[in-house]
Amino acid sequence: MMVRAYAYIRTNGPDGLRAVSENAILNANYIMRRLEEKYPRAVQVKGTLRETPIPPEIPCQHEFVASGTRFKPFGVKTLDIAKRLLDYGFFAPTVYFPLIVPEALMIEPTETESKESLDHFIETMLLIAQEAEETPDLVRNAPHTTPVSRLDEARAAHPKTMNLRYRRDTPVP
Repeated sequence: MMVRAYAYIRTNGPDGLRAVSENAILNANYIMRRLEEKYPRAVQVKGTLRETPIPPEIPCQHEFVASGTRFKPFGVKTLDIAKRLLDYGFFAPTVYFPLIVPEALMIEPTETESKESLDHFIETMLLIAQEAEETPDLVRNAPHTTPVSRLDEARAAHPKTMNLRYRRDTPVP
């Protein structure tokens, strides 16, 4: 890992690192602004949590945490939204972190994404928001197009179902 990071730093140099850092911040702010109506940014203010549109003069850095609580009346959780993203070919973002944010959805675009790919992601997130409101079962039961459907997360995290050693002769439960 260190070799890869070192190679990245050496390849980009000081000016390149500044440029990719600026791109990461621009990308995150672009997505945040485009999604803020359906996925409000969650912020902590003086020890309390609130969800509110952030004024344009307060940008985010390379990532932002949105909240999926607006979909709770439809029975849709943030995990459901993340699983639905898999159906559209996107990696699921980090969910439920930080723990102080209800239904947290951490969006962290990379610095090398094109505007077209950012727009595609935004359109997909807005489509999932529409699906959550109009056909919540579709989102709740996602993913639908992946080779493996939704796991029983509680069972998968239980020590009796974990095998920390690989053995070829061990049957898969």
